[in-house]
Amino acid sequence: MLQPYIGYLADRITLRYFVILAPAVTAVMMSLLGIAPRYAVLALFLVVVGFSSAAFHAVAPVMAARLSGRRLGQGMGFWMVGGELGRTLGPLIIVTAVTFLTLEGTAWLMTFGLLASFVLYLLLKDVPGRPAPTSQPMSFRRGLRMLSPLLVPLLGIVAARVFTLVAMTTYLPIFLTEEGASLWFAGLSLTIFEAAGVVGALVGGSLSDRLGRRRVLILAMLTTPIFMLLFLAADDWLRFPLLILTGFTSLSVAPVLMALVLESFPENPAMANGLYMSLSFVIRSFAIVALGAAGDLFGLRLAYAASAVAPLLGLPFLLLLPGGRSTE
Repeated sequence: MLQPYIGYLADRITLRYFVILAPAVTAVMMSLLGIAPRYAVLALFLVVVGFSSAAFHAVAPVMAARLSGRRLGQGMGFWMVGGELGRTLGPLIIVTAVTFLTLEGTAWLMTFGLLASFVLYLLLKDVPGRPAPTSQPMSFRRGLRMLSPLLVPLLGIVAARVFTLVAMTTYLPIFLTEEGASLWFAGLSLTIFEAAGVVGALVGGSLSDRLGRRRVLILAMLTTPIFMLLFLAADDWLRFPLLILTGFTSLSVAPVLMALVLESFPENPAMANGLYMSLSFVIRSFAIVALGAAGDLFGLRLAYAASAVAPLLGLPFLLLLPGGRSTE
């Protein structure tokens, strides 16, 4: 929950410093985990990583939005694609490094993070790092009050769609193996879902620039339950095309929501994005526990069916979204 405060601070100083320094700090701390002499030092490294990661996720999308110009949705789509690729390649890179360099040798990986920060410095050194000046500085409390019209519908939409995301990512391999699928099939299914989501994020963000944020959100939240219920009814290989459709529609919402948040609060965009990211992380954490408990009590198939229709509950909240450019 530190991200709104970090975003507020970044808006007051400059976004550029946070975007440039965060990858270097994260890379150095994570690379040193293999040579931490004791548990307390390891915990300290992870705390620092938590701060730097929170800073990057609160601020970097705002910088990406600034570079996107009028194609804000498309810019957020590219941001989501980069994040998904990082989650895809990261485990492969670290496993390979540990295999060939040993755990202690992974300290050399910090070189890539430092290089990334240097490249970001070269690319962003001439990019303005502050929002447009206002007549007087805005306090953090006043910023929260101004965000309140967006906060209620945003909470409803995020809470409604998060159960589908948790079901189709965290619990998908468990669900498929319980249904009799092999581990290979379950792993491949998750890969297909995530890959379709990468394409969906890019397409959804771009479409929202042309058709409007609210229209794309309505379309995605109406079609995702249909595709997920068909996925539950299908068998074996017939599930693959339905996984593609479900991943495409369910993950296409993320860049649209980010674009909506950023354009609705131009005075403190990093603070607004930080609050959105914090809410998303907290709600997702509760959803993971709730869905797991429901699966244990009633079975994962019933929990999946409930998760499939959950996005429909978020449709009324779309009507409460504040107006703004490209919202309709």
